[in-house]
Amino acid sequence: MAEDVKQGLEKASGASKFTFGGWEAAVGLTERWLARAERVDTLLEGLPAALTGQERARAQQLFYGVVRWSSRIESALAGLMARPPRTKVRALLTVAGFELLEGGPALTAKVIHHAVEKAKTVCSAKEAGLVNAVARKLALRLAEKPADVATEFAHPEWLVTRWTQQFGAATTRKLLEWNQQPAPVYARWRTDAAVPEFLAPTKWPGFYEVKAGKWDEVRRLVGEGALYVQDPSTRLCIELLAPQAGETILDACAAPGGKSLFIADLMKTGKIVALDEPVAPGKSDIRLVRLKENLARAPAGVDVALVEADLRTASSVYYRNLNLPEEYDAVLVDAPCSNTGVMRHRIDVKWRLQDGDFARHAEQQLELLHAAARLVKSGGRIVYSTCSVDGQENEQVIKAFFDSRAGGPFKLEKSVQAYPWTEGHDGAGAFLLKRS
Repeated sequence: MAEDVKQGLEKASGASKFTFGGWEAAVGLTERWLARAERVDTLLEGLPAALTGQERARAQQLFYGVVRWSSRIESALAGLMARPPRTKVRALLTVAGFELLEGGPALTAKVIHHAVEKAKTVCSAKEAGLVNAVARKLALRLAEKPADVATEFAHPEWLVTRWTQQFGAATTRKLLEWNQQPAPVYARWRTDAAVPEFLAPTKWPGFYEVKAGKWDEVRRLVGEGALYVQDPSTRLCIELLAPQAGETILDACAAPGGKSLFIADLMKTGKIVALDEPVAPGKSDIRLVRLKENLARAPAGVDVALVEADLRTASSVYYRNLNLPEEYDAVLVDAPCSNTGVMRHRIDVKWRLQDGDFARHAEQQLELLHAAARLVKSGGRIVYSTCSVDGQENEQVIKAFFDSRAGGPFKLEKSVQAYPWTEGHDGAGAFLLKRS
C-alpha cells in the first residue's frame, strides 16, 4: 500500500519533470486525497523516503492545513471557474488557498506568484494562467469572514449543530478553534536517565513536548525504548486503572499498544494480555504490527501476550486453549469511538464521520463492556474509556451498562471527562467500574 501511494504521489506531482520538494509533495497528497478520499495517515506513510527533513515537514504541514480547512477553501473556490479543472489544478489551488489563509494579506502576492510559477511545471502554461486569475479572486474571498461558524472553522454543519446542542454555541466555538490548530507533539519519558533538553516539561508529570526539528533524535530514543510518543490524555484511563505489581491485566482493545506499554511500565511485574482484532482477517494490519513492537519494549518483569481476537466473541474456551487467564484483576476497554476528542491529530475524521456513527459506536461499546464484565474477578475492575467528547459514547454507554443485567455486580467508583478547551490536551472520557 505505501509503495503504491509513493508511486502515485510522484506521478501526481510530476516528479519526473523537476525536483520533488515539500510543496510538490503536498500537491500530490492533496490530489490523491481529493480524487480518492484516501486516509491521511495512509497517504503520509507513502511519502518517498528521499523526501526528508524540512521538505518532508513542509509537505505534511501544507497537506494537514489543506485537510483542516478544505471546506472553507472549497466554499471560496465555488463558482470561480466556468467548469471543474483537472484534479491536479484543483489540488494546486487548494494548497495555495491554505497558504493564503495561513499567510494573510501580507503574503498574498507572494503566495499567488509562487503558485503560478509552480503551475507552469506541475500543470501547464495555459493552466498557470487559470491559476493566476482564480488565485487572485480566491484571495479576496478567503479574506472575508464567513457568515456561519461551520464554514468559518471548516467543519461539517451537522457536526457543529450536534455540538451546539450538547455544549452551547460559545463552547462549541472553543472546540472548533482547538481543532483547527496544529497539534504539539507530546511524548512520555520511560527511563530514569536524564531527560534530553529538546524535551520541554509540561504540567503533566512524565510527559514532555517535543521541540521542532528533533525527529531524528526522537526516532532514536523511541527505538531504544526510552521514549514513547503519546498525548497526555492517555494517562487518564491508566490512572483510573491504577495497575499494581503482580496483577494480571487485559487490555481489550490494545492496538497500537501505547496504553499496554504504559500499563507495563507502571506494573514492573505481572502479566498483560493485549487483545485486538485485525481490521481485515488474513491481511497485514499495521496496528497489530505496532502493537507487537510496543509489547517487545515492555519491562522484563512483565509477561506479555498478544492475542488477535474480538473481545465480544472470544469465549472462555478460547482463552483456555491459549493457556491464558479466564479471569483478570483488571480490564481496560479503550473502545473504538468517533475520535471527536482527538480531531487535532486525526484531522480527516470530521470528513469521514457520519451522524449515524455515534449510535453504531455506542452499540459496539456496550457489547465490549458486557464482554469485559465476564472476565473480571470478584473485587476486580473495568476501566471503560474513549477519545470522544460525545455523551452518547460516554455517560450514555455507562448508563446502558448499569441498566443491563451485566452491570448488576458493578458500581461506578470514579469518572473523568476531559475536554480539550479546558484541559489543554486531547479529549477523553474514562470510567472506573468496580466489581463486588
